Amino acid sequence: MNTRYLSVDSHLLVFVTGVRRVGGIDIYTPKEVEAVNGTDVKLKCTFTSTQPVSIQSVTVSWNFRPMNSGSDESVFYYQDVPYPPMLGRFKGHAVWSGDIMKRDVSITLLNVPPTFNGTYICQVRNRPDVHGSNGEIFLRVEPFILFSLFSHYHQCFQHVF
Repeated sequence: MNTRYLSVDSHLLVFVTGVRRVGGIDIYTPKEVEAVNGTDVKLKCTFTSTQPVSIQSVTVSWNFRPMNSGSDESVFYYQDVPYPPMLGRFKGHAVWSGDIMKRDVSITLLNVPPTFNGTYICQVRNRPDVHGSNGEIFLRVEPFILFSLFSHYHQCFQHVF
C-alpha cells in the first residue's frame, strides 16, 4: 500500500513539474563574479518569459546570502520603479542598472567591501508568468588587484625601449 501511495505521489510530482515548465521564466546570470575591494561591480541578470513584458508586469527581487550565514537579506526591489535599499548593509551601495524592456534586471553594487562576499539571488516575476527558478551569482571581493602577466611584460618592455 505504501509503495502504491509513493508511486502516485511521484506521478503527481512529475505532472506538477511539467505544468510549471509550460509557462515559465528563465533567468540567466554568471555563476561567479570577482570584484576588487572598494570598486563597483555589475551583477548581470537577464530573463526570458512566455508572456509579453511591460514595466508594469515585472517585479524583481535581489537578495543576498552571506557566506557565514543561512539567512537572506534584501538587496534591491523593482516594481514599476526601482526601490533601492533604505536600511542595512546595502543602503547607498545598490543601484539599478537594468532595462525591463530589454529583459535586463541587473544591479550595480558601489564601493564593495569584503562583507559583500556571498551569493546574490535574482528573482524575476512577469505577471501572470510567475513560475521559474532564480538566478544565483557568487560574488568574491578580492582585497587588491593582481597585475596580469601582460601588464608585467608591458612595464618591462617600456624600460627596454
